[in-house]
Amino acid sequence: MTGTGTSDQRKPVPTDIHLRRKSGLLSLQYSDGTRFELPAELLRVYSPSAEVKGHGEGREVLQTGKRNVLITGIEAIGQYAVRLDFDDGHHAGIYSWELLYDLGTHQQERWQQYLTRLQQAQASRDALPAGTQAIKIVDPDRNAGNAGGQ
Repeated sequence: MTGTGTSDQRKPVPTDIHLRRKSGLLSLQYSDGTRFELPAELLRVYSPSAEVKGHGEGREVLQTGKRNVLITGIEAIGQYAVRLDFDDGHHAGIYSWELLYDLGTHQQERWQQYLTRLQQAQASRDALPAGTQAIKIVDPDRNAGNAGGQ
């Protein structure tokens, strides 16, 4: 790694953050004029919590049924992050300035990755109707070739 720790290597810090409850957007403004509008669903499915990220590389937990999720609250965490509360009860993720900037600059790419993962899992952005529970049955013949890797 090269560099001397000059100010141009620092990660951007937002100068203004607004939660737009009705539209479900988190608006971030930066001193250089950069602005991002991050949807609640994107923020929820890319939560930095262990519940979502899993416990190690490749162990992420696909979040389904989050199309209509809303952010219900925001709290500053020191000078480096915010904690977001969602109406589905999730409130464990601490979103660093670096993560928020990354989600903003790669929003379309992250969104497409999410949609692709949903499609591969035959899952949906839509929540199940109230009072409904579903489980996924795995065909043992389909996974027979994976038995040695467990």
